[in-house]
Amino acid sequence: MNAALRAGLPMLIGVSVMLSLAMGVRQSLGLFMAPATQEIGIAVAEFTFAIAVQNLGWGFLTPFTGAAAARWGFRPVLVAGVLAYVLGLAVMALAQGAFALLVGAGLLIGFALACTGSGMALAVAARPVPPALRSTALGIVSAAGSVGALIAAPIGQVLAEGWGWRAGVWGFLLLALAMLPAAWVAGRVDRMPAPPLAQGESPRMGAALGRAMTHVPFLVMAAAYFVCGLQLVFLTTHLPSYLALCGQDPMLSAKALGLIGGFNVLGSLFFGWAGGRWNKGVLLGGIYLTRSLVLGLYFAWPPTEASTLVFAAIMGFLWLGVAPLVAGMVAEMFGLRYLAMIQGVAFMSHQLGSFLGAFGGGVLFDLNGDYVLAWQLGVGMGLFAGAVQVAYAVRTTGPPAPDPRPAAA
Repeated sequence: MNAALRAGLPMLIGVSVMLSLAMGVRQSLGLFMAPATQEIGIAVAEFTFAIAVQNLGWGFLTPFTGAAAARWGFRPVLVAGVLAYVLGLAVMALAQGAFALLVGAGLLIGFALACTGSGMALAVAARPVPPALRSTALGIVSAAGSVGALIAAPIGQVLAEGWGWRAGVWGFLLLALAMLPAAWVAGRVDRMPAPPLAQGESPRMGAALGRAMTHVPFLVMAAAYFVCGLQLVFLTTHLPSYLALCGQDPMLSAKALGLIGGFNVLGSLFFGWAGGRWNKGVLLGGIYLTRSLVLGLYFAWPPTEASTLVFAAIMGFLWLGVAPLVAGMVAEMFGLRYLAMIQGVAFMSHQLGSFLGAFGGGVLFDLNGDYVLAWQLGVGMGLFAGAVQVAYAVRTTGPPAPDPRPAAA
């Protein structure tokens, strides 16, 4: 084993465990939508608004938590995120109205994910590995982020069916507590020397951000990332409700979410490996195109258990494979020093889409009584975004022009 990789292995394991639990709990919150709205007496749109705010907060805060990690180190940011996650789940479990859900499931968990989610985790994972292994390592960590759904979704469903949805949330809180030692170990990356500046990379945070916001391939990637967020959060939030509306067994939702997590492992590993060999932008656009076609085929006919499980397996393979590709593209364009911050800017776009997927899907359901218009819009936007991403990736995915200003003394 490479000496540098051996030294970084504890950090990679720690950040993988943290990401796995953070994403597993977050992806499974939709299991509680139907029982929570019925018990508390709120509309579906009010629950989905809390999830939408969570995703919006996650996206808009990630550039700032990335900048904080660049200035003060990863460990304090990671640990603060875990504590916010625990507090947010506690507030959600005790909620008696829409406002408490908004604070717990929305604001607090949104901040927690900005500190512990894929953007921050992959920025940590990129540090302790040599460049030749970076894409593969990012794929492995992304794959680990999928394992949590295999644990969280069945636990949440069993607890909710046996003792009510609040018991499911308390179970998730215990899972979140296990993130604390993992985040502490991952924070050891702060002991490593700062990565050297890439060719043309500015040492100034503001200049690095300015270069990103004027680099067309980056902006195209960030715009396509919007549609990615819309599709994925629409599914995690509304698939349980859609299956219940179609008369399917409630346990099928947990099976589907768990299967997504399982195949997500394979997809993340594959696309992490593939990103080290082929054009990352083309692979990214191909994911969007394929995912949109599969969405359209699934929702065009009434769901069965078999079609739902096949759909979940395919979508799982195409799910978080985007994460190592996006992180790798940003690293190639702008280097490692401000990777968390610049990737956070792209992720902000992703989370705007997530907001629309969660809240917009709920609004359209309340207006129309079904999800037809919601999935049709998601499919059309995905096909367009995928085509544009492929077209620009074929043209160029290289680094932007060097910063013409001299470095600060």
